[in-house]
Order: sequence, then C-alpha cells, then structure tokens
Amino acid sequence: MYSLKKISGVMMACFTALSLTLTGCSNSAQTTSTKDGAVPKQEGEKMVEVRFSEVIRSIFYAPHYIAMEKGFFREEGIKVDMMTAQGSDKGAAALLSGTADISLVGPESAVFIFNQHGKKSVKVFYQLTATDGSFLMARNPKGKFQWSDLNGQAVVSWRPGSSPEMVMSQLLKKNQVGKTDLITNLASTAMVGAFESGKGEYIQVFEPLASMLEQSGKAKLVASMGDAIGSYPETSYVATDEFIKNNPEIMQKWSNAVYKAIQWLNEHSAEEAAAVLEPYFQGTSKELIQKSVERYANQNSWAKNPVLDQAQLDTLQDILVDSGVLPSNQKVKHEDIVETTFAEKAVQEGN
Repeated sequence: MYSLKKISGVMMACFTALSLTLTGCSNSAQTTSTKDGAVPKQEGEKMVEVRFSEVIRSIFYAPHYIAMEKGFFREEGIKVDMMTAQGSDKGAAALLSGTADISLVGPESAVFIFNQHGKKSVKVFYQLTATDGSFLMARNPKGKFQWSDLNGQAVVSWRPGSSPEMVMSQLLKKNQVGKTDLITNLASTAMVGAFESGKGEYIQVFEPLASMLEQSGKAKLVASMGDAIGSYPETSYVATDEFIKNNPEIMQKWSNAVYKAIQWLNEHSAEEAAAVLEPYFQGTSKELIQKSVERYANQNSWAKNPVLDQAQLDTLQDILVDSGVLPSNQKVKHEDIVETTFAEKAVQEGN
C-alpha cells in the first residue's frame, strides 16, 4: 500500500511543477485541437472561451465529445479550449495553477486538495461517470477468467492513488487474490507500448485501447472492472471555488450542455454515436468506436444522476481509506467538495 504522505507528495510535486508549466511530472499535457460543434455561430453572438482539461482521451468520456461535436456547448455560448492532461493529478494541478478553468478528473482529487488546506480548493459540480471505465486484458487467457488467475502475475495498471489503480486493488482484495505484481510506474501513454513489448501478462486499459488490443490479437478482454466494482464515482467535472463563485452562469451552461449530451446518447444508437465521436479518435475505426460505446452503455457507465451524492462520496472515501491513501480521520464532508446546484438545475430543466 501507499501512504497518504507518499500519494500527497506525488500530487503536490505535480501541482508545484504545473504551477510553472503544464509539462508536469512524468509526461506533458497534450493540447488537442477540436471542433467546437456543428451549430454555426450567429452574427453578434457572444462566445465565452473555457479552458478545459480532460484526464485522458477515452470513449468513457463520450458525453463530453458529443456535447462538443453536436454543438451543445456552442448553443450555451461556450467555446471549449480542450487539452488532455494524462492524469487526474495533472488535471487538478492545472486548475490550481490557473491554466485550466474546468477539469474532468477523479473526485478523489478534490478530497486530497481539500486536506492540503492550501489557498485554493476545488469542488465537484457534475458527476459524469457512475462506475470504473477500465477493462482487464490478458495476453494469454486461461479459459474462463477467475480472479485467482492473477496470483503471481504481473499486471500493467495505473499510477498509485488513481481511481483505476484503487479499483484494481479493491477487487484483488475482495476476491482474495494472493501476491500480484501491479506495475504502476508507467506513464498512461506508455502502458500499451510496454505491454506490447512484453511487460506484464495482463493490462488494465480504457476504451478504445481495449478493443484495439483485442482486434490486433495481442490481448483478450477477460473482465470489466466496472461490472466487477459496481457503483463508483470515477470521474467528475471540477473547478476551483473561486471560479465557481465568479462564474455561476458558465457553470450552469456547462452542466446544461453535458446533460443534453447524455440525453442524446440515451436516444441514439451506438452506431450513430460512433459517427459523431470519430473526429476525436483519429486512427480508430468507426466499428471499434461503436463497439466501445456499446460496452460502456451496457454497463451503465454514464451517470443518470449527475449529482455526486452522499452515498457515492461515502463509497469513494471508504475505498480511499481502505487503499491506505486517506486516514479515516481526514474524510471530508459532502459540502466541502461538492456543489450540487448546477447539476440539479440541469436535470430539472432538461427533463
């Protein structure tokens, strides 16, 4: 296990570095040029640019790309300037350093930052996902998968203290798996390459990488981490208290746009969604994107209720404590890290 001191040290090192430059800890933030939606700008229309940092690029976050490509942000008067941080720690650090206005990260980042008692804190204002979005892939599967298959095996996983890594650790513990070598020192962008070069017998990845590995014949999907862990608040939109206080209209418009995208996904097929998502996953076939959408939809990945409620926060903090990254006496109150107003109104007015 990793101590809170070690996890906090890693996060604060990233926060400090990113206050100077977005190159951060182990790998640089990647700026992504994107279209801002299909709705044409009307003459005289005032657009507000919002600097946005996504944790990684994954079909797990399909509602966000749908909101961009279908013009839902633009309808609300928002132009999204999007970058990919490659990690919740880096996405949160971008907020603290002032290089991003809104970030899509694991809500545990808000817990860690609150407990640092610094000059700035961040709050969750919209819960995007309702479970873990990673999948366990095996290089050489042994028939029907059992968690005991991981005994003595090396698994390419995520950085210590991240949601995917904590979910993996929880499932190993829940299924009483013996010694497993979790490889957690690789940058997210290097994980697949390391696996393809022979590192590890298993790898934990998000879509579309899972489908791409499967299509190439280099690995086979053996378990959905989302199905295995159940309800879990993996990814949220967060912003600093200061930005929320000074920009309530932007927060509401942002929430409205994302909620419209969720509704669009619920009303359209995976094939239709894949056609919209293609510009954000260049080099990935429409067929693989469609397969990825279907996998996430089938496990109810996208939160039907975008408010991070007390029960979800309790689940999150119990896992943080059990994973050894949060002392039990440092659990935060719901109001410390959650702002419910905007998500609640988006649902109320969107239905």
